Amino acid sequence: MIAAIIRWSVTNRFFVLLLALIIVGGGLVTVKNTPVDALPDLSDVQVIIKTSYPGQAPQVVEDQVTYPLTTAMLSVPGARTVRGYSFFGDSYVYIIFDDDTDLYWARSRVLEYLSQVAPNLPDNARPQLGPDATGVGWVYLYALIDKTGQHDISQLRSLQDWFLKFELQTVSGVSEVSAIGGMVKQYQVRVDPEKLRAYGIPLSHIQMAIKRGNQEVGASVIEMAEAEYMVRATGYIENKSDIELIPLGVNDNGTPLLIKDIADVQIGPQMRRGIAELNGKGETVGGIVVMRYGENAQKTIDGVKAKLEELKKGLPDGVEVVTVYDRSALIERAVNNLGFKLLEEFAVVALVCVAFLFHVRSSLVAIVSLPVGILAAFIVMYFQGINANIMSLGGIAIAIGAMIDGAIVMIENMHKHMERTPLTKENRWQIVVDSATEVGPALFFSLLIITVSFVPVFTLEAQEGRMFAPLAFTKTYAMAASAALAITLVPVLMGYFIRGKVLAEHKNPVNKGLSWLYMPSLKTVLRFPKLTLLGALVVLVIGFWPINKIGSEFIPPLDEGDLMYMPTTYAGISIGKARELLQQTNKLIYTVPEVETVFGKVGRADTATDPAPLTMIETFIQLKPHDEWREGLTTKDLIKELDGLIDFPGLTNAWVMPIKTRIDMLATGIKTPVGIKIGGPELKEIQGIGQQIETILTKVDGTASVYSERVAGGRYVKVDIQRERAARYGLNIADIQSVVASAVGGMNVTQSVEGLERYPVNVRYPQSYRSSPQALSLLPIITPQGKRIALADVADVYIEDGPPGIKSENARLNGWVFVDIDGVDIGTYVVAAQKAVSDQLVLPAGYSITWSGQYEYMQRAKEKLTYVVPLTLAIIIILLYLNFRNVTEVAIIMGTLPLAMVGSIWLMYLEGFNFSVAVGVGFIALAGVAVEIGVIMLVYLNQEYNALLERCRENNTKPSDAELTEAVLHGAGLRVRPVMMTAMAIILGLLPILYGTGTGAEVMSRIAAPMVGGMMSAVLLTLLVLPAIYLLWKRRQIHKLDDNF
Repeated sequence: MIAAIIRWSVTNRFFVLLLALIIVGGGLVTVKNTPVDALPDLSDVQVIIKTSYPGQAPQVVEDQVTYPLTTAMLSVPGARTVRGYSFFGDSYVYIIFDDDTDLYWARSRVLEYLSQVAPNLPDNARPQLGPDATGVGWVYLYALIDKTGQHDISQLRSLQDWFLKFELQTVSGVSEVSAIGGMVKQYQVRVDPEKLRAYGIPLSHIQMAIKRGNQEVGASVIEMAEAEYMVRATGYIENKSDIELIPLGVNDNGTPLLIKDIADVQIGPQMRRGIAELNGKGETVGGIVVMRYGENAQKTIDGVKAKLEELKKGLPDGVEVVTVYDRSALIERAVNNLGFKLLEEFAVVALVCVAFLFHVRSSLVAIVSLPVGILAAFIVMYFQGINANIMSLGGIAIAIGAMIDGAIVMIENMHKHMERTPLTKENRWQIVVDSATEVGPALFFSLLIITVSFVPVFTLEAQEGRMFAPLAFTKTYAMAASAALAITLVPVLMGYFIRGKVLAEHKNPVNKGLSWLYMPSLKTVLRFPKLTLLGALVVLVIGFWPINKIGSEFIPPLDEGDLMYMPTTYAGISIGKARELLQQTNKLIYTVPEVETVFGKVGRADTATDPAPLTMIETFIQLKPHDEWREGLTTKDLIKELDGLIDFPGLTNAWVMPIKTRIDMLATGIKTPVGIKIGGPELKEIQGIGQQIETILTKVDGTASVYSERVAGGRYVKVDIQRERAARYGLNIADIQSVVASAVGGMNVTQSVEGLERYPVNVRYPQSYRSSPQALSLLPIITPQGKRIALADVADVYIEDGPPGIKSENARLNGWVFVDIDGVDIGTYVVAAQKAVSDQLVLPAGYSITWSGQYEYMQRAKEKLTYVVPLTLAIIIILLYLNFRNVTEVAIIMGTLPLAMVGSIWLMYLEGFNFSVAVGVGFIALAGVAVEIGVIMLVYLNQEYNALLERCRENNTKPSDAELTEAVLHGAGLRVRPVMMTAMAIILGLLPILYGTGTGAEVMSRIAAPMVGGMMSAVLLTLLVLPAIYLLWKRRQIHKLDDNF
């Protein structure tokens, strides 16, 4: 069938060339329109429910909001994990779904289940779905600054909330624009309880009066002079004096009683749970652009930048927008870096062809067919919706060397035919057909093996599946295209390009040198074939020695070009202290010359995608381009320098990459490489276990820092209402709680309407009544009988410890331990850490510990790869058998794989690489290409052996051992060129990737290392060991032949 396709292609060469031109045209269009990103979207399918429950403590939020929501969401179809966070005034519930779930289907199911729970939640707890965005959605961050000092941070916040936010949300691809930092303006009505008592007015009356004094109404229309006039009665609160003049009633003398008579109205900041700071120069206002799920990151960022450029004209004088994080720089670097690597590979492969063939026109066949295959892969990529990122482009990059193999072997075979039969106009196409059909079928199968052997990578799931699926797709498409082109376009191009004087193989200096080195070695090997096999086994045993010396990790750390500083402070830190700490750390970081900007945030932004407590600092560090760095400084050195610079007591440092960390945090909740989740019923006990683990892990080698969350380390002022004492005054629990909630906590009763802007109006008691537990004890309460009593008469007020924030996973309370490691791989560290913990930790009944973070992924990937690799081998064996129809030949070729692995393992050991999913993918890719050169060698040996049998039949003699050795020598020796060409094309083609630097190089080099090392040892094996095995096998066969065979 393959031979028939080759003949058809040569006969209908016009159609073949036309189709190639169509592919090139279509490919160029799709390359131009393919969306680009730095990394594939690695985040899980997740839906977030954010519920605001103003003024409530974490325990109240957990009991009344988070727990009912998490238990209800556990039964949502497809939900894998339900994670709950209860903070002061906010509840977050993250529902993480199976990979194959559609995001919008998941959102509709969550909404359906939410509608069942919402009626049971407290009245002022308002649940809402988060944006249709993912953990990778934070693509662009900016800060608003005013160097002239004309605008304070509340005015900058108003600009962000009521101007920039809505304008930027209109940009295509933007899901949400949220604010962080600054101050939200608030009208604060501070009621004097003494005046309330004097006038006999309850606090609830003031709240109602303010609500009623802030409304507008329309009263239909009236007609005057044939025109219609719409009636509108005004009444919105627009400024401070509007609130002061709200009436509360009339006194005995008929004088109106106004708000200003019993309360002091001020403009102040609303209570906040998030602060932003820039470059250590003081507080600022930040904006976070969250990209919609599945959108084109580069296009979205370009749209945002263009919109900001337009909006700058509308900003007040002195106000500037400063970019503090921009993913497009990373995208550009990643795509340009890999694009350049592709060109480098292309040049290397072209040089290999020219050097071995010594005929530029012949090399053009391979050089022209290669871009056609790549463009064909881009077309399929585009229609499948895969964007161009370091993984999808990397798939093409690791395929280039193997893609060109088909063309190389065919060209080389045609050269051999031309040496035997001189080329004329009449016989040109016949020689093309003969030479192509001779090696075409075996070549097609070997290229098909490379293609299909990569299919098991598609079985990887979760984060590793999302990471490597684009690479597997593009490599598969590129190899499939090259297999198809090898039997269609390549024979046609050979007919047009290969003409003129072709230098005979033995005259080519490169081949001469190869033969000079190879022939003596081959003769020695064939003289002692059994000894050669023994030597190969010894090499195999020695080759696997470093395997225990190589560590393991999930995915090698990616250098994103920017940094993120994420220290953890101790629980219960006040917002004032957090602000001071943030400014100090930012100021220090900004002193490092490589730093462009430092934008720090403490607490959470106004978005459901950010469940950060006040104890968490997130600092985005934009670094200058590498050429502006000090000589010889690497990112690792920079992190070490920064770590030495920032040394505050009570601050646990962590230096991470922005995208990767955000994904990890939203997938497992753990921001460090290793994490431990402690589950159980009591937070105090969980905290104790965490502190035990902290002590144990500090002594384990490789621990850079370990921090156990103080899940019960918050500070509470507890108002413990005594029911019996309250009953004496006719007071119920709710009566006392309403006074405490509104008088101490303050209550937003309404909002002012100032044009398009809205600001809250808050009612509470003056500071002096709520500054300490002693002051709270004296809080006046008016009983139903009109008596004035203090809070201490009906409740005990004291300080106690409690949870600063409550985490739960699948409705079970959790406490987390964060472990940062240094100088050791994850796999080795976790084994040592697990042993230490299991030996020393005393775990009470009802409590459990789970190892999480990247380690969680690594375990899952390891399990998957244990059957993915055998599956790859099974596929290769089936394809080989379909081609050779001989079990022995399949076994000979499969025997090449263990020796190919020897080179891989040694190169990894020497390069200092760890085993990871990327390395596993490299080994899977190696299996396909290592088999290919074995197939090529076996095809040539079979050709010579069949020719020997044919000669012996004609002469009516039985083949002798000497004749067989000569045939093997001839088959292997004269075909060293195609084997070396295919191997060198793969090895040299991958060198730019193995030793490349720049964005994405860390992952790509791990994939290339097993392939380069494996191909080096596979070439030696194919050229020396395979002919020896073949000789031993065929010698037994000819001894069994009849005399008249």
